[in-house]
Amino acid sequence: MKISFDLDETLFVNSAEVPTEPELKFPYNKLYKDKLRKGAVKLLTEINKSDTELWIYTTSNRTERYINGIFKHYGIRIDSIVNAVRHEKEVARGRANFPSKYPAAYRIDLHVDDEKSVYENGIANGFRVYRISNDDADWADNIRKELERIRKVNQADQKA
Repeated sequence: MKISFDLDETLFVNSAEVPTEPELKFPYNKLYKDKLRKGAVKLLTEINKSDTELWIYTTSNRTERYINGIFKHYGIRIDSIVNAVRHEKEVARGRANFPSKYPAAYRIDLHVDDEKSVYENGIANGFRVYRISNDDADWADNIRKELERIRKVNQADQKA
């Protein structure tokens, strides 16, 4: 199984609006200024320990080095990263009006994002999206439940 997360307003949030994880220790807090949503470290660590691949799928131009670096300092391993450059090169390929994210191209079972348009593209194009919001206090538990539901569906499909 594969799960992907968006970064901006999904995992990386504004600490004035959403509770966040403790910042990294000096000097890493100066290098990595993004703040992780509270509960992300526990959830992502659990995913690392499971049979599920952890991906980042973002429209940002952050480098793989930066993304891997910040999560490494929280003790989290990212299995693969799709940033704006990779998405354009491998998926969109210059096509106008193509979705900003297309997790199905990478056989991702669940994508987590805050954008309504990504959620709507999931419905229209047949990929699963959990839409997160700033006031979603149970977001991590809801994602755990959704992963378990998808796991059961996949197992039933394999038996059929």
